[in-house]
Amino acid sequence: MTRRTLLATFAAAPVARSAIVGEPFLEDLSHRCFRFLWEQADPTTGLVMDRARTDGTREPRAANFATIAATGFGLSGICIAAERKWISGRDAAARVRATLQAFDSKIENQHGWFYHFLDGTTGERARKCELSSIDTGLLLCGVLTARQYFHRDSEIVKLATRIWERVDFEWMLNGSPNILSHGWKPETGFLPARWAKTSEGILLYLLGIGSPTQPLPPESWYAWERQTVTYAGMTYVSGAPLFTHQYPQAWFDLRGLKDKAPSSIDYFENAKTATQANRAFCVDLAHEFPKSYSPEIWGLSASDGEHGYHAWGNPPKRDNIDGTVVPCAPGGSMMFLPDLCLADLRNMQAKFGDKIWGRYGFADAFNPTTDWVDADVLGIDQGITLLSTENARTGNVWKWFMKNPEAKRALDLAGFSRAR
Repeated sequence: MTRRTLLATFAAAPVARSAIVGEPFLEDLSHRCFRFLWEQADPTTGLVMDRARTDGTREPRAANFATIAATGFGLSGICIAAERKWISGRDAAARVRATLQAFDSKIENQHGWFYHFLDGTTGERARKCELSSIDTGLLLCGVLTARQYFHRDSEIVKLATRIWERVDFEWMLNGSPNILSHGWKPETGFLPARWAKTSEGILLYLLGIGSPTQPLPPESWYAWERQTVTYAGMTYVSGAPLFTHQYPQAWFDLRGLKDKAPSSIDYFENAKTATQANRAFCVDLAHEFPKSYSPEIWGLSASDGEHGYHAWGNPPKRDNIDGTVVPCAPGGSMMFLPDLCLADLRNMQAKFGDKIWGRYGFADAFNPTTDWVDADVLGIDQGITLLSTENARTGNVWKWFMKNPEAKRALDLAGFSRAR
């Protein structure tokens, strides 16, 4: 396939918004993804498990091993489920209330930041993990989404506001004027790594700039490096796997916006280009892995692999790519390119069927080249698929989250304006 022909494959007829909204396949996929976030959560603490088996049973090594990032997706997912009548409004509010009560007064925090992994029942720190800045950020996005969706519930609003407003963003700078640390451990102090380049960490900068209590300076938005990638004639800003474009924009609605010079980036359009480049990369790998990739089936992002967890790289990096296909790559980009991503996911299900499709939707990853299929699903991967698909269909997660005045304030202070 020539480069000209390859690029022409991106010109598929777009799927109308009305067709996306009423698409039965997407309704089924979304409901299955939510089922993980609901069933694999402790009903008392609301903490969502890191992973589970595709059939709904607990993965033995990870039993009761919860993650605050998946819990953030779970809080947002509850809002989607209540709106779609998958669960009752009363049950939804009760689960959100219990989750917020746990984070408000039961689960340990330092300066408002929480540990990455927790015991799902007790909320205690698991495996001496780090106090995670990015995972706390993902949790906070769920907290703020729930605050707006359940705005008539005074207790939910009170608890969510208290959790949000006690986060000390300046503390996480650890002496830097603008660049946040990845986290902190009581045994060794701050982690040496910082959010200094394009990554999912941009979510933290927007949250921090918008904080009403202990904010980051607006200059922090322009302090991190924006590295560019060129692939298949497409140039875009990127630094890591595809999920780094997806996570921040699952909540922050950046459509039609760009930041000010010297950056002047339209991040929504940039994410669309990154998704197209991901597809082109997979198609170019088809000569090496013809059973895995094609213009009809593609997708690489961080996921399980046959030999462990991998942050599969974006083009042109290889990072030991072995033919693994990752459904949450197109799933999490549904809000950017619904036509291409919907077709990809439909093709995956049609070709591989129940081999990769279970109670919670797609298996986390599979490799047609080696005939390996992951036995697990991951909370964060089902979560980004659910939120992105909902935004593609209705824009509801964007709408709920952006009703928070702090979100709009962050974009204003960071200098965002309408893209022309």
